[in-house]
Amino acid sequence: MPPLKVAPPPGASGVYDLHRALTSPQSRVGICPVIPPARSISLTTATCLVIANMVGTGVFTSLGFQVGSLPAPWTILVLWLVGGLCAWCGALCYGELAAALPRSGGEYHFLSEIFHPTIGFLAGWISLAVGFSAPIALAGMAFGKYFHTVFPSIHPLAAALPMVLLIAAIHFRGTQLGSLFQNTATALKILLILFLVGAGWIAATPQPISFAVQTADAPLLLSPSFAVSLVYVMYAYSGWNASTYIAGELRNPGRDLPRSVAIGTAFVALLYLALNATFLRVAPMQEMAGKVEVGQIAAAHIFGPLGGRIMAALICAGLVSSISAMTWVGPRVTMAMGEDWPLLGFLAHRNAHGVPAKAIALQTALVILLLTTSSFEAVLTYLQFALCICSFLTVVGVFVLRWRQPLLHRPYRTWGYPITPLVFLAVNAWILWHIATGKPTESIAGLATILAGILVARIKPGGNRSTTPAAPTPTH
Repeated sequence: MPPLKVAPPPGASGVYDLHRALTSPQSRVGICPVIPPARSISLTTATCLVIANMVGTGVFTSLGFQVGSLPAPWTILVLWLVGGLCAWCGALCYGELAAALPRSGGEYHFLSEIFHPTIGFLAGWISLAVGFSAPIALAGMAFGKYFHTVFPSIHPLAAALPMVLLIAAIHFRGTQLGSLFQNTATALKILLILFLVGAGWIAATPQPISFAVQTADAPLLLSPSFAVSLVYVMYAYSGWNASTYIAGELRNPGRDLPRSVAIGTAFVALLYLALNATFLRVAPMQEMAGKVEVGQIAAAHIFGPLGGRIMAALICAGLVSSISAMTWVGPRVTMAMGEDWPLLGFLAHRNAHGVPAKAIALQTALVILLLTTSSFEAVLTYLQFALCICSFLTVVGVFVLRWRQPLLHRPYRTWGYPITPLVFLAVNAWILWHIATGKPTESIAGLATILAGILVARIKPGGNRSTTPAAPTPTH
């Protein structure tokens, strides 16, 4: 085997060079041969991927779980504003990490490099178990609900399962077809939302509500109800980090990754504020309370019963884009785990189209299991608890990496540092506390998933990705 030649970034130390050599794809020949991914994804496609991952199930379903506990319309808009600000702060932080450590894998890769391979494995394990399969299942559930309003004779599950399988089959065919499908579906989804917002403010009869701030309702902003509602909002915003999972396939990750997450997140935050204001303006809050299909309810008030069914069909089309985006991104995390951990080596296999086929198949199997065994609300809360832990540790990693590797080449630095990462950490800590105290069953399920990951990580036939610590102490 010829000597390894790993080009260090400007200012890197000898210890850093050794670490990068030991943990680079070239060094894993004895673990699992790695085929370098083709760098074919543009900034436009990466941004569309972020938008498509974010805009989907949450914004068309979660408002019904907020209006019951937050009766003041202005507090609901503040809720979505806080969620957007938190997601944008997180996107800025992930942009720095992704530009400095450009390899596909998202939190799995970041936490492995910054803390330790085992910590990264746990993040990847959560992504494998619930991080993508659960959101796809939720999108499938919502698709089935909306489809059922259009065709009442078809059971929601009978609509969801074939769609999930069809989209998985499309992504087996390669990234070029996946990119075209993703960009087209995302554009249609944005046009749908803009049309719904425009019609809601021009054609619909408004409800007798006011968006003016009422000081008597101010205590709601610090209430447990606000924190629990923020769980649903942050689920709606989840996906802002989507392009970091395919960093190795971007043409220019140092430039395009930070731009894609920041632009996509800011754009979606504006869309969400406009769409939720529209829902509140056109549909009675008591009619939406506790309902999943709030988009169809609002559309029926704008266009009438027939128009509502047509709009439900269009929302189904938008949800297809979300399912597609997560079907594309998720297997890249499990593929990266397969490259590093021999126990999961089969997940690193790529088919003739360069697609991680076995990882897609495993993820699809988990989606089908969740679709057939779980409820919408339970899956959502369980998902958010587990993902909040991962994103919290990843943003902490921004501080740790700056301390350990101050000379590491960073094409992009987090805007507003250290305020923006601290805002993200504070909001997520608040959410985690209220989930743990208010939803103990889902919290225990999330912790059990992490414990299972720890047990799997201890099984090391042939060793893991490297015995070298993922982040050497400074000279990361």
